[in-house]
Amino acid sequence: MGASVLTAGAVGCAATLAMGLAVVGGAAVAGQRASGIADAGALAAADALAGFATGDPCGRASQVVSAQGASVTSCDTDGLIATIRVSMTYARFPVTAAARAGPPVQVESP
Repeated sequence: MGASVLTAGAVGCAATLAMGLAVVGGAAVAGQRASGIADAGALAAADALAGFATGDPCGRASQVVSAQGASVTSCDTDGLIATIRVSMTYARFPVTAAARAGPPVQVESP
């Protein structure tokens, strides 16, 4: 009788651990997905700023981001550089990410 109780406890513990790992893994995937969506939105906005695409840069970013199931929470432009923040949800928890796109920054050498 004692061995079956111990076995049931071990199986229950292993199942709980597996569920926890699945949730953490899913959260990591959601974070990476949000990061990719932010990258795509920032690139779309930077393309519009550079003249490679038509339309409002933040509008272009919003189209790209919303097509992937997220929303733009902020869109800032500075010259040819676009900075986008996006949000989405994973298991009712908010997931946010930010990305910046544009030409490389020139660094002056001393």
